[in-house]
Amino acid sequence: MSLVSDKLLVLDYGSQYTQLIARNLREIGVYSEIYAWDADPESIVSFNPKGIVLSGGPETVTGQEAPFIPPIVFDLNIPVLGICYGMQALAHYFGGKVATSDKREYGHARVAFDKHNELTDGLLSQSDVTLDVWMSHSDKVTELPDSFHKLASTSNAENVVIGHNSRPIFGLQFHPEVTHTQQGQALIRRFAVDICGCRTQWNAGNIIENEINKIKQQVKSDQVILGLSGGVDSAVAAALLHKAIGDQLTCIFVDHGLLRLNEGDDVMAVFNQKLGVKVKRVNAQEQFYQQLAGVSDPEEKRKIIGREFIKVFEDQAGQLKDAKWLAQGTIYPDVIESAGAKTGKAKVIKSHHNVGGLPDDMDLDLIEPLRMLFKDEVRKIGMELGLPHDMVYRHPFPGPGLGVRILGEVKPEYVEPLQKADHIFITALREHDLYDQVSQAFAVFLPVKSVGVVGDNRAYEYVIALRAVETVDFMTAHWARLPHEFLSDVSHKIINQVSGISRVVYDISGKPPATIEWE
Repeated sequence: MSLVSDKLLVLDYGSQYTQLIARNLREIGVYSEIYAWDADPESIVSFNPKGIVLSGGPETVTGQEAPFIPPIVFDLNIPVLGICYGMQALAHYFGGKVATSDKREYGHARVAFDKHNELTDGLLSQSDVTLDVWMSHSDKVTELPDSFHKLASTSNAENVVIGHNSRPIFGLQFHPEVTHTQQGQALIRRFAVDICGCRTQWNAGNIIENEINKIKQQVKSDQVILGLSGGVDSAVAAALLHKAIGDQLTCIFVDHGLLRLNEGDDVMAVFNQKLGVKVKRVNAQEQFYQQLAGVSDPEEKRKIIGREFIKVFEDQAGQLKDAKWLAQGTIYPDVIESAGAKTGKAKVIKSHHNVGGLPDDMDLDLIEPLRMLFKDEVRKIGMELGLPHDMVYRHPFPGPGLGVRILGEVKPEYVEPLQKADHIFITALREHDLYDQVSQAFAVFLPVKSVGVVGDNRAYEYVIALRAVETVDFMTAHWARLPHEFLSDVSHKIINQVSGISRVVYDISGKPPATIEWE
């Protein structure tokens, strides 16, 4: 049985939620990929989907250059689900009318269903035919095409769920892919499994088998170098590659002086002793500090760190016979934020050193077995591969390390106090059984000074910011509501135990509008 014999295609119209559609499909066990709405029709045919989902988007179908639905979508005669803009595009394609609403719907809305249909039957009780959903639209379908009928409405919009009279084509004005929508994933499952007939084959075991086969075909007998950071992504990538090609893999652990406290020793112990993977530690601290001197712009810092990483890798590759590949633990959120997605519809948020920072003249070819996976999928694979739980569920650590947790210029004298403050914070989270309750936590060094009092003396010292977030997919996140007494205790320890710090603050920003990291 082929891993991807049953699959769905998501056509991207630029929605910030498009990746969540794909993630929901994968969570229920259905393989999916995202193509741009204007993808080559032949590529859509060759993908051979059992159904197509049309994403939302920021445009309006009434515009002169509005994105449209390619005819091949309907020529394939397979089920189609339009979400938000996708629904409006469906109505427009079949001859209906779409207009700007007098009242924009954004956030919570209650949808009332008035017709039985195969998309929602069984998900709603007979006594309650309403769903609490998440809306984000300013246009609405004002007149249905002759070939469609209305299935549900809200107080603001008459046509909120629509269905074709004779074909399995549906439109939802709301977003089932976000967690705020009641029964959202159940709706997606109903479309994928019951209507499209997809089997739920996408699971950790099949992903591993598929990736191992791809790695073997791609690498053959060549040597591979993996940039090992010690984080979850590179650890899982290392275990996957090691399972596929064994001793053909050499992990290069670059100690650039921007690691967490005792990070270098811990990484070497885990990978050499527990995993049996070849790991070479390279001390490049002076090299990175020199290149980062005087640089304050976060984008430039990320690209410098990426460039220096590649220099180190290429130097090490020259010392290994037949080394032709650079493996990385790049995952899908990295690609999206760096606008490296295949669709090309995403906007650049920040360059990740392993995506946007790679030079065009790099001598090594890239292999990225986790590139199209979300963080939760990576962790499932890690557990399936037998990695230690503490490693798999360790909080993410950015590739540029503390280089993007020191605001502005990276100076060596800023690193040690940040390492110590971060260690105090993480240790306290573990001691209070809070570590696994948050998705990511860390300290940030602010190169500004504030007045404080130490004993009877005036202090004028630096500031540490603490950050902890809760998230499932790292595409959106809420700041963690840590207990005030806990934060007070951590602040007290940092100020008393870390020289040069006189003030500690806590970050209460969500994503969006903020990113999880400060830079």
